[in-house]
Amino acid sequence: MAEIVPLLLLGVFSGFIAGLLGVGGGLIMVPVLLYLLAATVGQAVLMHTAVGTALAAIVFTSISSVRAHQQHGAIHWKYFKQLAPMILLGAFSGALLTQLMSFDFMRVFFALFELSVAFIMYFGVSSSVHVDSLSKWAWRITGYVIGLVSAIVGIGGGTMTTPFLTYNNVDIKNSIATSAAVGMPIAIAGALGFIVTGWNVESASGGLGFIHTYALMSIVAMSVLFAPLGAKVAHRVDGKKLKKFFALFLAFLGLSVLAF
Repeated sequence: MAEIVPLLLLGVFSGFIAGLLGVGGGLIMVPVLLYLLAATVGQAVLMHTAVGTALAAIVFTSISSVRAHQQHGAIHWKYFKQLAPMILLGAFSGALLTQLMSFDFMRVFFALFELSVAFIMYFGVSSSVHVDSLSKWAWRITGYVIGLVSAIVGIGGGTMTTPFLTYNNVDIKNSIATSAAVGMPIAIAGALGFIVTGWNVESASGGLGFIHTYALMSIVAMSVLFAPLGAKVAHRVDGKKLKKFFALFLAFLGLSVLAF
């Protein structure tokens, strides 16, 4: 029971950030879950459990966040349709691929990914080409890579989708809203993959495969309430300042995971 308060607070913060920045919240949930579950989950499957649980939570958080952004009419569904098919394939295959990865490999991969995204977001540049000019193959390759990497590190894809869209000259608030929608298929495919890969693995996760159901229910209980609040704030504040703040926060999380 001592774990429930930090898990509920994690749900509050990750839900708010999910709505605010169009991310699933996995970049926040995974590092915190590593510390909170370390006492009850074996190290061999700790990273897998943290990632799988985060992806399962993102399914519910994304639904709440998408509903809020849709009320503002900010989601570009045509971009969602371009990315979603290959994202599903990439996310599921990424989750299956993690069974071949060790705890340390996943931890370092996750940390370096966070630091890389932090650098890109803070010093972000834009392309001279608009996203509408991209070829079908560019969309397919981008979708697959977003899904693949997102499943491996336990994120909803917004951390990659938002920079991709803004780099190609989509307004930041529309990018955030569209990224929130993209997070849903990533989370569904990724979570299913972690259920399959962890089904027969001996662990103390106490749930479905690599998904820790107790942690999942605690996080979701609060995240679905606070994701709409984050989305509401996103449409009222300066997006550029938000990006810089979040970039610094990502860098902090990445360094924390490296030090774990």
